[in-house]
Amino acid sequence: MSEAFAVPVTVRGYETDVQGHLNQSVYINYAEHARWSLLQAAGISQSGLIGSGVGPVALETTIRYRRELIAGDEVQVTCHFTWSEGKTFTIEQTIRKTDGTVAAEITAVGGLLDLKERRLVADPREHFKELASDPGLFGL
Repeated sequence: MSEAFAVPVTVRGYETDVQGHLNQSVYINYAEHARWSLLQAAGISQSGLIGSGVGPVALETTIRYRRELIAGDEVQVTCHFTWSEGKTFTIEQTIRKTDGTVAAEITAVGGLLDLKERRLVADPREHFKELASDPGLFGL
């Protein structure tokens, strides 16, 4: 397995809840930010996806909270794709503080939706390979 793609994020005060730690919904935003950053780094834009007639869809997301994050914490959000032979793929993500502490682990199952047919494309791996200028970022 190659090293996972990662983006830095600083926890902002307005993202915290009444207890002073990162609101649960923001973990999803951080994960999504890392995914779109990976797509962009691989040469795939949102308009490029739409122009090719597909769009990514989330089918399932699981978050395992390990340690709290508070305003000012600096984290790395990783993103690693795992491919199956079917219509879906899995994205493993870790939100890790700069001292190495794992704050959260996120596993998402996704697919590529054919925007005309409104069905998942048969082989999303091949679609990403064709669209990406750097498919290696997807482990392809």
